[in-house]
Amino acid sequence: MSLTTAANTVTEQLTEAGRAIEHDSFAIIDAEAGPHGYTAEQWPLVRRMIHANADFEFNGLTAFHPNAMQAGLTAVLKGGTPIVADVEMICVGLSAPRLKHFGMTTHHYISDDDVIEQAKAEETTRAVQAMRKAHRAGKLDGAIVGIGNAPTALIEVIRLIREEGARPALIVGMPVGFVSAAESKDLLMTVNDVPWVAIKGRKGGSTLVVAAIHALLGLAEAEQKKAA
Repeated sequence: MSLTTAANTVTEQLTEAGRAIEHDSFAIIDAEAGPHGYTAEQWPLVRRMIHANADFEFNGLTAFHPNAMQAGLTAVLKGGTPIVADVEMICVGLSAPRLKHFGMTTHHYISDDDVIEQAKAEETTRAVQAMRKAHRAGKLDGAIVGIGNAPTALIEVIRLIREEGARPALIVGMPVGFVSAAESKDLLMTVNDVPWVAIKGRKGGSTLVVAAIHALLGLAEAEQKKAA
């Protein structure tokens, strides 16, 4: 797997000055991070997450299913893979030109009227009902699922996998918070049938999900150039 992204054009900053700043930032992170236990495939994703938050604790807090990177790259490179998010912030944060290059679309349901009404009727969270709606719509199977805000969304996706046979291509599970956030990610890390990337503990957030997916897009473009 080629990990060189310097020649990327779609998944890089649009200006030479922007690219220089980003590359310098990555070099600083590499120098200051010190030893780590990540593979050459995993480190670019962790590094971009550190870049998004200037928090070196993600060097250690980030965990990977053994097949996560390959599954994520395969999903991106096949084209047309949907991204299902727990909140709109993830969809807005992802680069539209980068997604377009791979024919990818984003989907979120948490603000849909029927989702809100069902959550009230069943006394659940909107996040739970949003994931159920995504499953009913056939959007979870083969999707990259990004969860950065709602632990209940992650717990529901895991239930859908175990009880209803949902099969996302990859789960980027990084909900932030104090109630069930750490526990939801601990639960995710027990899943064997679906690859995942997770952050241990309370830290997380939509910006980290966006950073992780952008890292996958960059690696996928490098693979395209290698194959060309």
